[in-house]
Amino acid sequence: MITIPFVYTAAVYTVIYLLVRAFVCIRTKCIDRKRELAHSLMYFNLLVIIYLTFSPLIMDFDRIFDFRINPVPFVYLTDYDNSTSMIMNVFGNILMFVPTGILLPVLYKRLNSFAKVAGTGFLISLAIEILQLPFASRTSDVDDLIMNTLGAVTGYVIYMIACYAFGRKKRSATEVCDIYDIAK
Repeated sequence: MITIPFVYTAAVYTVIYLLVRAFVCIRTKCIDRKRELAHSLMYFNLLVIIYLTFSPLIMDFDRIFDFRINPVPFVYLTDYDNSTSMIMNVFGNILMFVPTGILLPVLYKRLNSFAKVAGTGFLISLAIEILQLPFASRTSDVDDLIMNTLGAVTGYVIYMIACYAFGRKKRSATEVCDIYDIAK
């Protein structure tokens, strides 16, 4: 059995993030500080999601193909030692995807609808659940998929409420930063 510390996972993710951002900046030949701030917020959001969903990363080669999957919704939702653990699981899964639902339409013009943000949140969560399959300490659970998608949708609703409150139109990363006077 091998336990991989989060710092190694974070280092790999950080290197990939920095290489992608450098490539984009070189290709576009400009750096939009406000957009880079929004990308950095998304980076930190995904880093937290990776930490919460994969840490500690335990590889047990005797059980690497012993996939633990719960395909039935809400069966094990109340199967906790106490109600605090259940509430932490439910609301934790929702809350960790709220920033994703806010940042997706800010960063990507194509993700400008409820359905697109819900679909993207679902796909990100599905990728996490699939990546958890080979690790002995993790169970892929349809409840997580549902709650993560609900979190992304909640974030999108918050984004839309903020857009309505600040001028009734969807805003790009630059415009959002201008409203809050960020990155100047």
